[in-house]
Amino acid sequence: MIDHVRDLASVRDATDRLLTAAAKLNNDSTAQPSLLPGWTVGHVLAHLARNADALVNVLAGRPMYASAEVRDADIERDAPRPLAAQLDDVRESAARFEAQAAVPADWSRTIEMRNGITDSASRVPFRRWVEIELHHVDLGIGYELEDLPAEFTQREITFLSARFGGNPAVPPTRITDGTHAWSTGRAGDPEITVSGTPADLVGWLAGRREGSALTAEGGLLPDLPPL
Repeated sequence: MIDHVRDLASVRDATDRLLTAAAKLNNDSTAQPSLLPGWTVGHVLAHLARNADALVNVLAGRPMYASAEVRDADIERDAPRPLAAQLDDVRESAARFEAQAAVPADWSRTIEMRNGITDSASRVPFRRWVEIELHHVDLGIGYELEDLPAEFTQREITFLSARFGGNPAVPPTRITDGTHAWSTGRAGDPEITVSGTPADLVGWLAGRREGSALTAEGGLLPDLPPL
């Protein structure tokens, strides 16, 4: 069962860690490339702020973004701002998300994300946690996939394995870190077993690592479609 209250606490902790780390940067840092192709550090910080506001919309029953074009334009608009403005925006938008999450509501209700994706409202805090943790890594300021909380990594592997489950472009695959195992890909008995550390597995599934450190038995490492 998803514990949205516990996930909201994890969101607060992750946000605090990110803000503390980013506060050590300077204005020049925001114009430096992030680990995401085509995005600077400023783009990543701007996206985090706008994503918090987008999830406020989701919890309030409004469209997540007015349009894909507006989403992209807002990030481009906000990316060049000075560091202090970026951090204030991340902090203030996080507070707006927390305030919306505190409004009494039915957490079992179905909400709609981008592109018509639906989910339980109870998973929205975890989705925000994902944004903060992975984009903290994407900033390229010393926070690595190996630094992610163990609980988060296990849950994100579970979430992404399910997301690729049934995808006809992905062969039936068993994923294991030596202790836990997951299945993904199209239906059928697993043809391929992919093994590696939790950090390398989540990096591969989330598109942050190419998977060169993983071991594939029974075939080639599957080429995963974009998230």
